[in-house]
Amino acid sequence: MASTYEMNARIFKAFCDENRLRILELLRSGEKCACKLLEDLNIQQSTLSHHMKILCDAGVVTGRKEGKWTHYSIDPEGSEQAQEVLRQILTVNGNEQDGCCK
Repeated sequence: MASTYEMNARIFKAFCDENRLRILELLRSGEKCACKLLEDLNIQQSTLSHHMKILCDAGVVTGRKEGKWTHYSIDPEGSEQAQEVLRQILTVNGNEQDGCCK
């Protein structure tokens, strides 16, 4: 089982590539076939597969097979989890002090 830090790193990895951000933008309007993503992004199938594996491993995208193609969509639960991770990391806890330079 992955640690919290490991899972959080997967989520951030999903967002740190221009192609993956483009994929997410395309998926915002709903489910897309891999063939449509390939066409819109003008990339090789192996490149798309690499990016989709990262997005799916992070839990922000889900895929379903239909014939020889996979159809991808944003996973609402994974999306919410990614948003919550970002909220937690960026929430300042003003009660804690490091004990330095008093």
